[in-house]
Amino acid sequence: MGAVGRTGIIAVKVVTISVTEAGRRLAERLPYEHAHGDPAATLAARWTDTDAFVMVLALGATVRLVSPLLVDKETDPAVVCVDDSGTFAISVCGGHAGGANALAHEVALLLGAQPVVTTATDRLDVPALDQLAGFRVEGDLAPITSALLDGRPLVVDNDLHWPLPAPLTERLDRAGSAGEPAGRIVVSDRELTPAASSEAVVALRPSSLVVGIGTTTDATGPDACDTIAAALSDAGLSALALGAVATIDRRADHPAIAAVAERWGLAVHTFDAATLDVIDVPTPSDVVAQAVGTHSVAEAAALAAAGPGAELVVAKTIGTRVTVAVARRAGPRGSLSVIGLGPGSLDHRTAEATRAVRHAEVVVGLESYVDQCGDLLTPAHDVRRFPIGAEVERVRLALDLAAAGRRVALVCSGDAGVYAMASPALELAGSDPYRDIEISVVPGVTAGLAAAALLGAPLGHDHLVVSLSDLLTPWELIEARVRAAAEHDLVLVVYNPRSRTRTWQIEKTRSLLLEHRSAGTPVGVVTDAARPEQRVVLTTLGGLDADAVNMTTCLVIGSSTTRVVAGRMVTPRGYST
Repeated sequence: MGAVGRTGIIAVKVVTISVTEAGRRLAERLPYEHAHGDPAATLAARWTDTDAFVMVLALGATVRLVSPLLVDKETDPAVVCVDDSGTFAISVCGGHAGGANALAHEVALLLGAQPVVTTATDRLDVPALDQLAGFRVEGDLAPITSALLDGRPLVVDNDLHWPLPAPLTERLDRAGSAGEPAGRIVVSDRELTPAASSEAVVALRPSSLVVGIGTTTDATGPDACDTIAAALSDAGLSALALGAVATIDRRADHPAIAAVAERWGLAVHTFDAATLDVIDVPTPSDVVAQAVGTHSVAEAAALAAAGPGAELVVAKTIGTRVTVAVARRAGPRGSLSVIGLGPGSLDHRTAEATRAVRHAEVVVGLESYVDQCGDLLTPAHDVRRFPIGAEVERVRLALDLAAAGRRVALVCSGDAGVYAMASPALELAGSDPYRDIEISVVPGVTAGLAAAALLGAPLGHDHLVVSLSDLLTPWELIEARVRAAAEHDLVLVVYNPRSRTRTWQIEKTRSLLLEHRSAGTPVGVVTDAARPEQRVVLTTLGGLDADAVNMTTCLVIGSSTTRVVAGRMVTPRGYST
């Protein structure tokens, strides 16, 4: 039974190969390593050390060059083809496993091209089994996928009662159970028994197993990996269901632990001796306690990392210079990533934000923010869109889903921590039943920073950021902050300066500032920064046209030292030149 072990995420190297001058100019617009000249030689030399290739070349030529190098979809890099005019970005091979489908969308956005993806699941809006967040897949993928596409019934065996992604369960429910099953989906961390019939079977491997390791100082990577593999085999467990490796903190940087994490793509959890020593284990050791301060490392670390309700499925197993144990989680560990997508352009979206959305099971956000990361979404994502407002409802839903074991992405524009959702999410997460949810905040480029970059360098010295929206903050407090910026000669970055119903605040702000700085003070007016409708105007405090300002405008109002140099707004840092 073949295994699909890749994640479908382009993570490291993308090489763009071009031949013509037109292709070279096109390639230079892409933020990847670039090779110009001999495509055959470049492909042959880089095939095994590169995650993906973008070929600025005719499709037929690309196919002829790539075909002799193909081995299998588990190891081959992704290949995307772009024509010299930049009209199409075509996913050629490695669509799911290699990440070519996602890369085609990314390249298309960067070039203003049309992505061409012919994978059936993408075209027919069917969740692909090899793209389900939190699962690895092995088995008869093609016939089971064909059954999903055709809407034929499938049997689901889920001995772990592990929750499946909503898009998959909805698809299975629509197919129903009438008629002869076309195959079987097995959700399990146990190795499959060879079927006596020709029934098609796919195994979905959840990250249900945690391996705990204790090592001697001189233990090697092969010592640890071989012992783990043997222990799993003896217990009839699949290594594809490993989700984490755990050990005592004094072994956090041990090469054997690093080797295990790298081989199976695992997160590493470490615990101090006091934490491990209070965990009840079946085989405590006084010898271990004398050596490291806890009666158990492998068993205790596995149970600690597996979380509440975990059970030990492989007791302490002693190998060469290592001891291992395996625990099974009671259910999925939910998580919440609050993600800043940047101001709008793909150029301003970070690689970390891209990875976090792609790896999520559920994506929650304002409709426009979900659209902003639409190129990252697949039919396997459970997408929850909200109209404008309802901030608390958005946060509560994201936390409730994470508490239920889902991997959730709460998306925001700009930076998640600047006038966005990180603050209410972390506030609510401090209370029950959300205290134990793993939460990460993924930073993004703010509208203020994007606007400042378009204007020049207006934030070269101290500055204040303020929102003029008084929906959540009393105007008296906003006015006091604006007055402080004026009195202390700070550059002022203004968010939400004006709306259809809130028009007078911008004029009041200008009058407050004019009490302390001249009418000729430079002002940058940037609307829809990093979006297709972007507008950039450089004016003065006296000449500011309030009617040209709206809710998507970011104002940058200079200090007394801010000046315009060669058409660019600059606030000197203070260095002599």
